[in-house]
Amino acid sequence: MTEKRNILKDLFSKQMLIVFLLGFASGLPLLLTGGTLKTWLAREHVDISTIGYFSWVGMAYSLKFLWSPLLDRFTLFKIGRRRSWMLVTQGLLMASIYYLGTLNPLQNLTTMAAMAVLIAFFSATQDIAIDAYRRELLSNEELGLGSSLGIYGYRIALLLSGGAGIGLVGSEIWPITWGQLYYIMAGCMIVGVLTTLFAPEPKVDSPPPRTLMEAIVDPFSEFLRRPGAWFILLFVFMFKLGDALSGALLNPFYVEMGFSNADIGLIAKTFGLMSSLVGLFFGGLVIYYIGIYRSLWIFGVLQGLSTAAFALLTHTGPQAWALATVVVFEDVSSGMGSAAFVAFLGALSNKKYTATQYAILSSIATLGRNFFSGFTGDMVKSLGWGPFFYVCAIIAIPGLLMLIGMRKYQTAENI
Repeated sequence: MTEKRNILKDLFSKQMLIVFLLGFASGLPLLLTGGTLKTWLAREHVDISTIGYFSWVGMAYSLKFLWSPLLDRFTLFKIGRRRSWMLVTQGLLMASIYYLGTLNPLQNLTTMAAMAVLIAFFSATQDIAIDAYRRELLSNEELGLGSSLGIYGYRIALLLSGGAGIGLVGSEIWPITWGQLYYIMAGCMIVGVLTTLFAPEPKVDSPPPRTLMEAIVDPFSEFLRRPGAWFILLFVFMFKLGDALSGALLNPFYVEMGFSNADIGLIAKTFGLMSSLVGLFFGGLVIYYIGIYRSLWIFGVLQGLSTAAFALLTHTGPQAWALATVVVFEDVSSGMGSAAFVAFLGALSNKKYTATQYAILSSIATLGRNFFSGFTGDMVKSLGWGPFFYVCAIIAIPGLLMLIGMRKYQTAENI
C-alpha cells in the first residue's frame, strides 16, 4: 500500500505538472518541421525523394550536443540558467513557426527548408534546456514516472500539431489553410512560456562550469572514463533506430495508400495519441515495478513487431479498421519504449553536466534517425512500402541484442 501511495503522490505533484507542460512545449515544434510539413508537401505533389530529404532538417536534434555546453556554462538573465534559455528559445519558436506559415511550397520551397532548419535548431536548443531541467528537478526514483508524464505532454502536442491540425486543413467542420495551422501552432507555444515563467529554477549541488572549456571538455571526459562507455553509446544509437526510420515517412505513406486527411487526423493521430498515452501509463508503471533494464527488453521486442505491422496496410488498402489496428499497436509499443528509453538516458546523466551529457546521449539516439531518414524516400522507391517496413523491423534487432551486454554497465540502482 505504501508503494501505491507514493506513486499517486508523485503522479499528482507540482513537479510532475511542470514536467508535463514542458513536455508539451518540447513536442509542439517537432511535427511542424516533420510529419505535418511532409503531409503539406505531399498534398502539393512535391517529389517523394525531396520530401525524404526534408528529414535532414531534424539533424539539429542530433547535433545539439555541439552547443549544449553553452547552456551549462551561461545564464542569460536572472530567472535562472535553465529557465532563461527555455524562455528565449520559446519566443524564437513562436516567431519562426508563424513565418513558416506565410510561405508556399510551390513558390518558396528553398526558403521553407531554411526556415524548417531554423525552427529545428531553436526546438533542439529548447530541448537541451528542458531535458536538463527535468533531470535536475527529479530524483532517480521519479525518472520513470517523470519521463512518462513528459512524453504525455509531448504526445498531446503531437496530436495538436499533427492529427488535429492535419484533420482541420480543408475540413468541413472548421476549415483552415496550412498557413493558418502554423499561425495557430505559433500561438500554442504560449503554454511553454507561461510554464517557464511560473516554474521554479531547479536546485543542484554542483556549481556550473567555471569556464566554457570546462563545460565542453569535462562532460565528455567524465562519461568516457566510465566502464563500457563506447558500448553504451552504440546501444543508445541502435535501440530505436528501426522504429525511428519506419516513422520517417508515415504521413506520405498514408497519403499514398489512399487515406484522407480526416482518416490521418482522426485515426492515425487521434487514436494514435490515445493508444500512446495508454502505453506511457503502463510503461511508467512497469518501469516502477521491474526497473528500466527489463522494461527495455519487453518494450523493445514490441517495438520491432509493431514496425513490421505497417506492411499490413499495403495488403488491405485504405481500410479504417486496418489503420486503427496497426496504429494502436505501434503507438502503445512506442509509448512504452519511449518511457523506458528516456528514463534510461536520464539515469545515465551526471547532474553536474546535465545539459551537455543528456544532449550527447539524446543526440546519439536521434543521429541515425535524422541522418538515415533522409534516404528513406529512396529506400521506398527501391524496395516498395511493404519490404521497407520489414527492413526497418530487422534493423531493430541488433540494438535489442545489445541489451545482453548492457546489464553489466548499469550505472544507477534503479536501472
